[in-house]
Amino acid sequence: MKLAINALSFGPKIRINLDLIRHAERLGFDSAWTAEAWGNDAVTTATWVAAKTETIKVGTAIMQIPARTPAMTAMTATTLNQLSNGRFKLGLGPSGPQVVEGWHGVPYGKPLTRSREYIEIIRRIWAREKPLEFSGEHYEIPCKGKGTTGLGKPLKSILHGDTSIPIYMASISPNGLEVAAEIADGVIPMMYDPERYAELLKPSLEKGFAKAGGGKGLARFDVMTSCTVIVSDDVEKAMQPVKANLAQYIGGMGARNKNFYNDYAKRMGFESAAVEIQDLFLSGKKEEAIRAVPDALVDAVHLVGSKAKIRDRLQVWREAGKRGEVGTMLLGAAQPEALELLAEELL
Repeated sequence: MKLAINALSFGPKIRINLDLIRHAERLGFDSAWTAEAWGNDAVTTATWVAAKTETIKVGTAIMQIPARTPAMTAMTATTLNQLSNGRFKLGLGPSGPQVVEGWHGVPYGKPLTRSREYIEIIRRIWAREKPLEFSGEHYEIPCKGKGTTGLGKPLKSILHGDTSIPIYMASISPNGLEVAAEIADGVIPMMYDPERYAELLKPSLEKGFAKAGGGKGLARFDVMTSCTVIVSDDVEKAMQPVKANLAQYIGGMGARNKNFYNDYAKRMGFESAAVEIQDLFLSGKKEEAIRAVPDALVDAVHLVGSKAKIRDRLQVWREAGKRGEVGTMLLGAAQPEALELLAEELL
């Protein structure tokens, strides 16, 4: 199993703890990952981290697919990979209608169809086998039709790409997980209980592997799970920021009838809690929604508590890693001792 670290925190100002990232690098962490929502972008921050480090890989978790053309993403990934001496990992995601339509101002459309076309175009650009031509439901290259000049022509990237750059897809929906297993090199599920691979991931991933063919399976696919780690003897207090984050996603993302995180929490076995959290959050009772997040949900997907408690829970993560059901643990941690504890136990 590999370890990775979240490289930044969202807020009114960009916060990147470079000392912590460099500490992770010295401990043998595989990678550091940036992200974007509707504030900072993932690319500029990833570039900055790559420039300030030497060996740790740098990835985007994730770049929002509707925010950029596939050609621009291919160009960006190639540039970053060359400047970092081959250390870049490309994480992509369709985002959700709240951000895509509410922030970027483009139709959400068919996110999985768009993702398929997007990744296929990127791989074609990197391969440079011939000038790029593509005709799909979401993308037509060269662009034709209303408003065009008719002067566009197929082009081949000047910069030589690297087809070995790993592509990850963020997903927690059954269909999204299946597509990720079929066309990507890894998947990033936001919440994951390592004891429930058989229910949460396996059916969808195996369908996707079968469609991909060629014997594809967990041995050639990275399940990179997000996990917050807080070392503290005051468990109740330490759980509060984690519960606030879970309440935001389970209760406040998307809409009442279209919230992927709420649906996922239900599939994890927390159906009544998910309903209550959403009802409270959408009613403006955010503090009550936070209190409604069960301790059991926090303990299922995150590592919060004393070193002894975390070591005990890590046994489950370690076994999942041995089975390939977790390839990389992407840690949200602000404490050097948290990184040291996991490195000591897992690396």
